[in-house]
Amino acid sequence: MLETIMSKRRILEIYLNVIEWGSGVFGAEAAAQHHFGIPAAALAPEQAAQLAAMVPSPRRYRAGAETPYLQKRKEIILSRMNAAQLP
Repeated sequence: MLETIMSKRRILEIYLNVIEWGSGVFGAEAAAQHHFGIPAAALAPEQAAQLAAMVPSPRRYRAGAETPYLQKRKEIILSRMNAAQLP
């Protein structure tokens, strides 16, 4: 239904700016500041991939805590990053 009134890019933008990236941390900008101490626009690809890997369970995974799951997901995301086309 949303796609009838909004572009996919706008839906993604809204989603990334309201999801929880940790306990009480909402939105991509807040996540970048909280986990890495920098603005979202300044994230390195590895940092952005780390945050993306956390999305399914951000309270369980912290950006600074490497787990086998996070490391694997981050590597997959990094390998696909250049081929991804943003809506």
